[in-house]
Parts: sequence; C-alpha cells; structure tokens
Amino acid sequence: MKLARFTADGRTTIGVVHESRVFEMAKLDPTAPHTLRELLAAGPAARNRLAEALRRAPAGGHALSSVRLEAPIPDAQKYLAIGMNYHDHAQEAARAGVAVPKHQLWFNKQVTCITGPFAPIYKPRVSEQMDYEAELGVVIGRRCRYVSVADAPGVVAGYFVANDVTARDWQFKSPTFTLGKSFDSHGPIGPWITTADEIADPHNLEMKLWVNGELRQSANTGGMIYDIWQQIHELSQVMTLQPGDLIATGTCANVGIALGKFLQPGDVVRVDIAGLGHIENRVEAEPEAQ
Repeated sequence: MKLARFTADGRTTIGVVHESRVFEMAKLDPTAPHTLRELLAAGPAARNRLAEALRRAPAGGHALSSVRLEAPIPDAQKYLAIGMNYHDHAQEAARAGVAVPKHQLWFNKQVTCITGPFAPIYKPRVSEQMDYEAELGVVIGRRCRYVSVADAPGVVAGYFVANDVTARDWQFKSPTFTLGKSFDSHGPIGPWITTADEIADPHNLEMKLWVNGELRQSANTGGMIYDIWQQIHELSQVMTLQPGDLIATGTCANVGIALGKFLQPGDVVRVDIAGLGHIENRVEAEPEAQ
C-alpha cells in the first residue's frame, strides 16, 4: 500500500493511494487511527484491514491531481541520518580531503525540518552553501531494541523518498552535523509511505536527483557501504526505535559541494526513486517572518 497524508477541500487527513486516486482512510475503515504514526503503532492487523477495505472500495476517492500531498509523518519522534554511506560519495569526499569514517556516522535531523514532498525549501539567510542529497528513507514499524541484522527487515514498515538538504557552512563549523542538517524545511519527505511488502529489495532501487532538469545524482541503492539492516542493528544498540521513526540511509556522489554548485532561490530539485515515486521542491528565499 501507499499511505499518504493529504489536503483536499481545506481539510488535511490520511489516506491510501491506489493508481491515480487517494481514498480517505476513515471512509475505508472507521476504526482506523487518525495519523500514520498511530497506524504503524497499531501493527500489521490494522494495515491488513485497510488493504481489505481498499479491495472492496467502490470507485471514488480524490484524484491525486486535485489534492496537495503533505509530509506523510510530520510528527516523527526521531529523524536519523547516516553520513558518507555510499562508496562513490565517500570517494569524492576523500578526494576533497574529508576523512572517511571508519564506522557508521550518525546525526540527527531535528524533526522541525520535516516538510512536504512538494513544499518550498528555504535558503537560510545565514547560509551561502545550501546543498541537496538524494536519499532512500526508511520508516520504522514497531517498537524495538537490540535488533539483529537478520531480524531488521521485520521492523521496517515502509520506504519514502527524501532530500537531506544541508547547509554545508553550518555542517562543517561544528564537530557534529546536526545544525547544518536541521534548518526549517530542509527535510522534504514523501510523496507517501510505500509499505515494505511492495518493495522486493530496497537495496536494488534506482535513485536520481535533478536540479532545474539537470541530472546531478544517479545511483543504485545497492551502492551503500552499510545496508539498511546493518543501520537498524547499529541504531538499536543505542536507543529504542519507535513506530514512525525516520531513517535517511545516505546519499551518492555528485552532491553540490563536490560540483561547486549550491542551491539558489528559483532552483527546483526533484528526487526520484524507482517504485517509490518522486518529490519536487522549489528553493525560495527564507521569509522574513521566520
């Protein structure tokens, strides 16, 4: 299933995307939770009821073209991301004199950065090095701790498309990456959550990023240094992972800093991952009111 959060007729709700339409979850199953994070916490039985209701649903719903898709999980408790996790990206970093970590390198994207799949992303007034990073996102589906690599697939609810927007000048002026990774609007995610049962192998997906129609990044998710199961194993040694927690699994080569091409107001950034859809965000100057 494709689980979405969307706005139609001035009202924001959650639903299930089927072909070119989206069906309100409450109309499919009146007992369904009101947020996607609550739906994931309710477990597989709740999602199975939805799938069965969708099979029985008559024609209806909203045309996707008539709604605004929102960040599917805007209220995540954690948004964790791994750095330099693709072989080609680590190589370009090494060529630039950046030390390649010997272990998994984790940082937080503060959850206030989360924004919608087609919402603007703002160039901060205090940064001149705004960059893009195409990434495969993972959503945790159940509460877990000390997860083995072998058991890790069982705690994944689904996948999404992400752009780990980064203010490089803020990233590198601190020993930790969190400030440079957490500016408001620098976490566009979506366009929906594709449940794990629809993705045969998350380590064999084509991932691409364009800026103004120019292809900048192109890779297969098999290029990860540490795969998704190793990432979940590592994180769960430290902290309890909760339903709705988000993980960004790393980016590939040709980020803006490597090309000397930073994002500017007016740029349009599109990220596409095969089987998951795409997100597309226009860069705008940060509003004075922020």
